[in-house]
Amino acid sequence: MAPTALSPSRAADFMQCPLLYRFRVVDRLPQVPSPAAARGTVVHAVLERLFDLPAGGRTVEAAQGLVAGQWDRLRELEPELGTLFGGDPDAVAAWLAEAQGLLARWFELEDPTRLEPAHRELYVETVLDDGLVLRGYVDRLDLAADGRMRVVDYKTGRAPREAYEAKALFQMKFYALVLWRLRGQVPAQLQLVYLGSGEVLRYQPDEADLLATERKVKALWTAIERAAETGDWRPSPSKLCDWCDHRALCPAWGGTPPPLPVDAVDAVTSAAASALRTPGLEEE
Repeated sequence: MAPTALSPSRAADFMQCPLLYRFRVVDRLPQVPSPAAARGTVVHAVLERLFDLPAGGRTVEAAQGLVAGQWDRLRELEPELGTLFGGDPDAVAAWLAEAQGLLARWFELEDPTRLEPAHRELYVETVLDDGLVLRGYVDRLDLAADGRMRVVDYKTGRAPREAYEAKALFQMKFYALVLWRLRGQVPAQLQLVYLGSGEVLRYQPDEADLLATERKVKALWTAIERAAETGDWRPSPSKLCDWCDHRALCPAWGGTPPPLPVDAVDAVTSAAASALRTPGLEEE
């Protein structure tokens, strides 16, 4: 199988559980919509569009006022979300209030009147020396007057415990690697903004970091190729299984996966090549 494309989300899936990667990429099983994922998408959309306003208009009230409209837009894109709350208007109102609360917390962490992002929802892509394409979307890219880059990602969940920070930073180092290969400059800072807990995780990468990330990504792709060729998509049980949409099909929990498609190798090639974040549901 020739090298193709990999996104940070799909790389994270494989690291978490090869069988989860198979379910999402090879079998293309649908994911059950969740209020948390939909809320993340709405909050991200508001934070992107808030910067369309002049600096003086970027207020808490303005951000919160965008929530309902972005929820309507998301339901147009994903009609199945219309049944998410069982038609209960009180549940919808409470959920919208939660999204507004997350936005209010963001204003405690950053001052949008002093920010002028160079890019929002920036698509980035680069080709490594072995032909593997890395690509994805950066929530926000800030450029200082001297050209230094700050890569910012919003998370609507809580910040991880210190022991899990490296896993959280993998996505950011992935983006930093792509930007470095594209622009010949290592980003000065990676910033994860956790709205669920009101914390900001900052990291300053260097070339050694990004070279190590590149080696890791290449090794991941080699492992994905091997799994596709052998059909060995073994599960990796963990606490995260409690939130997996496909637990009933997992042999680690007594389930039986669907038969592998006859073109499983081609499925990995074609699906991975399109495994980008689209205007669908965000992960926290």
